[in-house]
Amino acid sequence: MMLPVLYQDHHLVAVHKPSGLLVHRSPIDRHETRFALQMVRDQLGQTVYAAHRLDKGTSGVLVFGLTPEAGRALSQTFETQQARKTYVAIVRGHPLGEGRIDHALSRQHDDHDPGAARALTAPQPALTLYRRLAIAEMPWTVDGRYPTTRYALMALHPETGRRHQLRRHMKHIAHPIIGDATHGKGVHNRVFARETGVQRLLLAAVELALPHPVTGAPLVLTAPLAEDFMQAATRLGWQEAVPASWRPQLPAGSGTIAAFDPETPSC
Repeated sequence: MMLPVLYQDHHLVAVHKPSGLLVHRSPIDRHETRFALQMVRDQLGQTVYAAHRLDKGTSGVLVFGLTPEAGRALSQTFETQQARKTYVAIVRGHPLGEGRIDHALSRQHDDHDPGAARALTAPQPALTLYRRLAIAEMPWTVDGRYPTTRYALMALHPETGRRHQLRRHMKHIAHPIIGDATHGKGVHNRVFARETGVQRLLLAAVELALPHPVTGAPLVLTAPLAEDFMQAATRLGWQEAVPASWRPQLPAGSGTIAAFDPETPSC
């Protein structure tokens, strides 16, 4: 399996990570044998340096440094919140048209030892901005209480980078992301999968804007939605609600680069 390359120069590479793929080895998923870091390394035939992560179930833009210096600079960009990230999600219910979720999140210290006691850090500030792109009400009953079920297509912008922030924040406002087995409801996920044929976490990193790690020039990377995600959106009647640059109009998994190419001299 080859990961689609969205952009590459001498300093970094951006790929489209599919849902279900870990970024790197994790003791929490000991049975996994494939990782984006390893696959990109083998695909390019050189060492790559992880700069950030996407959850296993999340698809979309994933960036690696191609030199130690670029890797460190990219990591610093994410740590200092200089990267502007845009996600698309399908959620349960009809949230407000736009808003902000300012809700502190704790982190469990069990990332490297699943058998260890689960201790919590003090809650850390976490902020997400959201905008509703479309709504739908489908003739599916989930628990027999209502004859229809509501869904919304959302654009999400995490202003901080807490673990599972978007998934936890959407749960916090009672609009969990469809396909989220941890922070959503299994019965809703099963009904959605049955009606659409799509069984995955419906969260995708569609756009990443950040300064180039060497030149500092603005770089905007775009990954259109994976075809299974678009299949779900189409089933809900949202073909036109998805912005054109986020639709999979190119071959599946292709992406676009905008704003700046550091290998091309400026005028």
